Amino acid sequence: MRTTRALLMLIAIAVLVGPHGYAANHREAPITALDHKADITDVYAFRSYDGDPTPKVTMIMSVDPLLEPANGPNWFPFDPDILYEIKIDNNNDALADIVFQFRFTTEQRLPNLFQVYAGAGSGINAPTNSPPPVPPGTPIIPPKITDFSSPGLGQRQSYRVTMIKGGVATELTSPTGSFFAVPANVGPRTMDYGALFNQATYSLAGGIKVFAGTTDDAFWIDLGGAFDTLNVRAAIAPGVLSPAQDAALVNIAPDTVSGYAVNSIAIEVPVSMLTSTGAVEPASSTAATIGVWATTSRPRLLVRRSPLPAASSGAWNQIQRMGNPLINELLIGTGYKDRFSMDQPKNDAQFASFFLDPALARILNAATGGSLPIPSPPRVDLLPLVTYAPPIAASGTTAGPIADLLRLNTGVSPTAPVSANRLGLLGGDPAGFPNGRRVFDDVTDISLRAIAGVLNPSFNIFPNNALGDGVNVNDAPYRMTFPYLADAPSGRDRRHIDPGEPGCTAGAGAPCAL
Repeated sequence: MRTTRALLMLIAIAVLVGPHGYAANHREAPITALDHKADITDVYAFRSYDGDPTPKVTMIMSVDPLLEPANGPNWFPFDPDILYEIKIDNNNDALADIVFQFRFTTEQRLPNLFQVYAGAGSGINAPTNSPPPVPPGTPIIPPKITDFSSPGLGQRQSYRVTMIKGGVATELTSPTGSFFAVPANVGPRTMDYGALFNQATYSLAGGIKVFAGTTDDAFWIDLGGAFDTLNVRAAIAPGVLSPAQDAALVNIAPDTVSGYAVNSIAIEVPVSMLTSTGAVEPASSTAATIGVWATTSRPRLLVRRSPLPAASSGAWNQIQRMGNPLINELLIGTGYKDRFSMDQPKNDAQFASFFLDPALARILNAATGGSLPIPSPPRVDLLPLVTYAPPIAASGTTAGPIADLLRLNTGVSPTAPVSANRLGLLGGDPAGFPNGRRVFDDVTDISLRAIAGVLNPSFNIFPNNALGDGVNVNDAPYRMTFPYLADAPSGRDRRHIDPGEPGCTAGAGAPCAL
């Protein structure tokens, strides 16, 4: 009987999952399905857990989903016409009190080469039989790319970082004079990607660090199983995990996002720079919790002037925003997704019906004939996701307007990775999603269970609290220090895990155990 109910429940989930997509925020709205460069795939905000005695927060925005690492000859740089912003609300009004802006510039340093990156060993010269007019010994292939001055780095991106706080804009400066973005990981012959990654992690004055570049997509999911009417792999029933599966840090299903890259921007700042008091507040303080979101914007006008470069001008128009990983993806109706993407969090009361009476929950309840109970609306159990409320914010904190912000209680100490739980707050780990979001938090499983009502103790029951896709870890090992992201897959050697394979173990075992 339990299996039958679980199967009925998953049919209901598929009704919503099918048309809207289900991969954090990978192409979740019509406007970003057409503008991949402006598509924010994920936003992360968490207390840094590298052992630094100064309490810090790391914030990451990833954009441009499902990048194939082998897709030359141009690969996928950041768009110089996009304004990338990470925003922080620290006084509970859903307005940005602190903004970090990133703007990119692209140089083409090898305009006569057919691809933008090239390199091998110490360089390769023309052989003795080189036909004229190129004499033997002429350099043909540049040396392997090992730094940002390497001649084979034909496409080089630099960027500027501006912090706006209290209405004052301050440009952050690089200790080396420039901020360079890590390129796509073309392959081991062409470049030393790891060396570039390390060089592109910049430590600035005031305890700030910044990074930008092409990295591994930190998200994971059995996307193919989800789209096939949630035909995912599990022992009890599709989409319902056994206790052993739920506890395992291995995958019983293929990670569809494995082997793909994204472009990531990361910044780490001391907690004292983010709170309204300028101090590290205890978790019990009403000033400890901040709201974080990211936006991408384009100039209002774009003129194609072929054969001249395109020219853009006018005021910035927001294309996309993201706070929580589930709001636009799972809750907002398709006909409202573009409006949601381009609006501001402070205006989210217009979407309150989606937040506090989710269609997905009602579909679950109806399709199972009531065997999967759900809380009655308004869904106050979901308020911590869209207001400043316990168990994230301290009791007594001003709730503020309904708004899609990723809330982080900066007073909660980070959990050491060896003790962290992929289910975050649901797994008894106070430093995990939805208290902020770490790169290793399993937001797929957490979000499914939250929509099913498990934040309300009366609904933290089977099968509500056993939902999952069977993908519990990333395919690549994360770094344990800033920017915490894994290397972008090698274009030559990348591996997309196929259906029928159990997936990978985040570096704990063989690269892909079959």
